[in-house]
Amino acid sequence: MEQRSTAHGFGRPVYVVDGARTPFLKARGAPGPFNAAELATQAARSLLLRQPFAPTVFDEVIAGCVMPGPDEANIARIIALRLGCGERVPAFTVQRNCASGMQALDTAARNIGSGRADLILAGGVEAMSHAPVLLGTAMVAWLANWSRAKGAVARAKALAQLRPAHLTPIIGLLRGLTDPVVGLSMGQTAELLAHRFNISREQMDAFAMTSHQQLAAAQDQNRLDEIEVVYDRDGKCYGADDGLRRETDMASLGKLKPVFDKPFGTVTAGNSAQVTDGAAWLILASEEAVQRHKLPVLARLVDSEWAGLDPAQMGLGPVHAMAPLLMRHGFDSGDIDYWEINEAFAAQVLACQAAWSDAGYCLEQFGREWPFAPIDTTRLNIDGGGVSLGHPVGASGARITLHLIHVLRRQHARRGVASLCIGGGQGGALLVENVGGGA
Repeated sequence: MEQRSTAHGFGRPVYVVDGARTPFLKARGAPGPFNAAELATQAARSLLLRQPFAPTVFDEVIAGCVMPGPDEANIARIIALRLGCGERVPAFTVQRNCASGMQALDTAARNIGSGRADLILAGGVEAMSHAPVLLGTAMVAWLANWSRAKGAVARAKALAQLRPAHLTPIIGLLRGLTDPVVGLSMGQTAELLAHRFNISREQMDAFAMTSHQQLAAAQDQNRLDEIEVVYDRDGKCYGADDGLRRETDMASLGKLKPVFDKPFGTVTAGNSAQVTDGAAWLILASEEAVQRHKLPVLARLVDSEWAGLDPAQMGLGPVHAMAPLLMRHGFDSGDIDYWEINEAFAAQVLACQAAWSDAGYCLEQFGREWPFAPIDTTRLNIDGGGVSLGHPVGASGARITLHLIHVLRRQHARRGVASLCIGGGQGGALLVENVGGGA
């Protein structure tokens, strides 16, 4: 293998030898055709079938997932057993909101780098269309009283206490996308960033339109070869991200009303990430495992960084994670060939670009006497992102990392950064190097 920089944050070198993901399927108001475990299992099964080793060889399986269903407790273990990893392969689930899939990769890389493991299946999954609809505490209390009522009189008294308001459902997804500390939805935090950095509605809509155009071009030119076709129980196949709107233009985007700050806001459904179901996996290996199983090497995970910031400004998380990561390695923007910054909102990515090159922000937040050079937009999310293909929160961190690796190989480039903002006021970033040449 070609020798690269020896600076890395995981100890022993950590290699990516293969990966796969499902198509990202847009939620359309009803539970989608797959629950989370089904999506993850189908994506991983195709991946494992082409490996020269048995699934029982894995040292562990790590999955990121924010909202596993009630029948999917420790979803990683369920997936591992269904994949034939066997009873002896441990598996666990991690949760870091939008970066859960990246957290799974980081945890796996640290275990390999420290010598605790040699071969790990890591990734993430989310079936957001299956997010639960909940009952409020008043209804739960009424049900408890009803279950304790004995005899017709007691039950009649309990029934008389039932009110229509008790039946008001709580949409679990909406509650999960609201920060309980600052009391803001993720969309409202994007509105704050748009105001702070003077980002216009037109800029957001243009960003969204470009995301759809880039995804359309990627599909037309067969550049998304990490996708594995999945089949539902009726035999219907799904082979492409289905949130793409090829007809999107500025006129149609401009007609959409603000969602999070009515009526004067600028963040709309059209310039926000789509609610989506999907799964993504990577196989990580030590150099010893690569040699033992004669595995191809796609890339090396070099280093990672996690950062915290004001939850109301959570969309700037990528800046707070990427800045120390690059500074630690002595890099500026020009040293990174390609970038994947998850598109939670168009305003959020645009705000990250603005803060990245703002001298005052870099000095105040990072003690840096000069700003970073602007990120070349022709090297950012070049095949679209969350606005056009969706953001299944548990899977996105793994997806952007896997796709970044494919981009580096396709472009015969060396180095990339994958990053996400994280609800609750955090950011995560991975530094990746192509060590396997081109596609």
